[in-house]
This record gives sequence, structure tokens and C-alpha cells, in this order.
Amino acid sequence: MSPTGHTLPSAPRVLPGDGAPPLTRLGLGLAVALAAACGGARSDVTPARKDAGPLVSTPAEADPVVAAGGAAYAKYCALCHGATATGYAADNAPSLVSRTFLESADDAFLARSIELGRPGTAMAGYGRDLGGPLGERDIAAIVAFLRDKGGVAATVPLPPPLPGDPERGKAHYATMCQSCHGDASARGPNVHLAHPTFLALASDAFLRHAIVYGRPGTTMEAFASRLDGGQVADVVAYIRSFAQPVATSPALPDRPVTPPTGPDGPVVLNPKGKQPTFTAREGRFVPSVQVAQALARKQRLVIIDARPPSDWIRERIPGSISVPHYDTSSLDRVPRDAVVIAYCACPHHASGVVVDELRRRGHAKAYVLDEGVLFWKKQGYPVEGTGGPDPHAGHDHHHHHHH
Repeated sequence: MSPTGHTLPSAPRVLPGDGAPPLTRLGLGLAVALAAACGGARSDVTPARKDAGPLVSTPAEADPVVAAGGAAYAKYCALCHGATATGYAADNAPSLVSRTFLESADDAFLARSIELGRPGTAMAGYGRDLGGPLGERDIAAIVAFLRDKGGVAATVPLPPPLPGDPERGKAHYATMCQSCHGDASARGPNVHLAHPTFLALASDAFLRHAIVYGRPGTTMEAFASRLDGGQVADVVAYIRSFAQPVATSPALPDRPVTPPTGPDGPVVLNPKGKQPTFTAREGRFVPSVQVAQALARKQRLVIIDARPPSDWIRERIPGSISVPHYDTSSLDRVPRDAVVIAYCACPHHASGVVVDELRRRGHAKAYVLDEGVLFWKKQGYPVEGTGGPDPHAGHDHHHHHHH
């Protein structure tokens, strides 16, 4: 059972050797590491060390599993979480190596967060059952790498949290947390603590630890000196009140779905249509309204989903093809004379990788969907896919101008 009382699929074994293929395509994007709850601390807690950042660890080469996870991270995860896994390279993706995070997030939390992602955000589900590239062995390697990188081999014992009053906690949350973390109705710029998948995986003790000790090296401060034990418990209770039911298994299609990037898949939309003429900001970013108009007019173009295939399966712009930013080999099939729009949820990073590769190959009319797919959906423009709960449908990403 999860801390919310909802049953989740059993956690993958965090052990290498499950028979999965060798690490070749690993993704991450772990919106796992919360910049932490807001709020504060218990007066009966020994404050964390002042040097509570990542520790120097043994070389990854000493452990082939860690080395494989590190290579995968560098290629597939650094795009959002940064080359050193300290976060904030794109879409405010959090640090994955904060000591206070790794000492309170157990391996099951890490593994399930990688597997399931955070639906409705830029963090895709990377589990193979969702259409992602990772099996249990792959996920285990990433978890091992993060622990090695952060210098925290395992969690520390966490004291049981005190019972709290959500009504009292609401006032503290509003003044100390909401501007960064949002609430049940809207996401803030940092980790959304009301996300149902996050709440299903995070224990009250985990939330309390984040509030008390913060995330050293990030904007998430420690609130141990500002809130007493009862006030922390109240904030945790209020965060817990955001929880919503989580399905016992991810919504999957009736049979395996292969994104249409193979030899027989469609690439060009409306091949007999007129080519659109877009007005691109900085010669690169095309607003959603222009792309929606081109679709409605049945104009000739190629639309590329640069996210992991699991997100394409779940929800996509109609007619788009899946070309993950970490595997652009299928771009060979995109005609040189076509107008191409690439999109992601960041909204510019993954799609920008694909556009850069297209332009390197000589595609002069390759552009990024400026506001990203989450904004596209919010505007009521068409989407298709297997669907699923979207707790962030109201979050507007168009203000994040990543380049």
C-alpha cells in the first residue's frame, strides 16, 4: 500500500541481473527528487550537518553497474537534471544527488519514480510496461549511479511523523511553500507536491525530512528553525490532503503500441496539402496557434514528438511521430523539403535537440513548438492517445523560455 492508502504496482527489484537487455537506451528525467515540501521542522530533531551536500564517492568504474548507470545518465538525463545531477538544467528538474533527498528516498521510491514518471509533466514514465526504454535492471543501474554520485548508499532511519491538522497547516503552506510548489489546483515553478503519483510514493516521514532539512545547494531551505514539530506535522497533513486516487496499474493499450517511426509508419501529414508558412520567433520557435491552424487547414508538415515513447503513447498531437531526443536515427525518413515541428513538455530542450539534429542534416524548415505540448493541451487543441489522469492540465509552461 502507498502512504495514501492506494495500492500501486509492486516496486521493481533494485538488483541487477533481471535478464533485461544490456544498457543501451536509458532514460531518466527523474522528477523524482523533490525540491522538497515547504515548511519546517521539529524542535526535537538534531539539525542536519552544514555540509549536507553530495559526498565524494568512489570512482564509478569500480562498479560496472554504477558505470553503466552513469553513462546512461550522461546521455539521457543530463538534458534536464544537469551534467552533475544537481538539477535545474531544464524545466526546474530537481537535484537527484542532494544528500537529504537520498537519505530519505528509499530505492523503491527512486525506482518507481523512474518507472512511472509524473504524468502530465515533463517527467515521462520510463518503465518498459509503459512503452519506455527501461527494464528493472536498467532502473537499478540508474538508482545505483545516483546513490554513488550522491555518496548516500542507503536511507537513514526516519522518526515517525507526528499527527497533524491540515487546516492549521494550510496557513503555513500558503506563506512558506505555495509560491514554489503550487497547490492542488495549480503547479508552481518547482516540484509539484500535489502530484498524485508523487504523493502515492512519498511517505509522511519523507515529507517531514525534506521540510526539516531542506535541500542544501538548492533554493529549498531547511525550516527547522522556523517551524516546530507540531507545525511541521500540520504542513505534512495539509500536503497529504492533496492526495487523489491512483490507478492500481498504469493505463496501457490493449496490445503493445509501437510508435509509427518504422518503415511503414506515416511521416508527412497531409502530403497533398499546401506547405504552411510560419512566423518563427528568433527563427526557431513557432507558436502553438500557428501549428493548430496548419493542422486545421490540412497543410503539409511533419510533427515530431521528442519525448520518450511512453508519453507519445499516452497523449500526443494527432499525426505526430515519435522520435525521442535520445534516439534520432529515424530522422532519416523525414523529407528535406518538409516543414517540421518538434515538440516536448520542457518546452524547448528535448524538442531543441531534435531540431538541432534536423538542421545539422540540412533541414532548413525545422522548428520548435514554442510553448510545448502541455500548453497545447491547455488551449484545447487536439490530442490523441490512450489517455490517463493529467493533474497538470492547468499548468501553463509557456513562460519557461528555454533555449
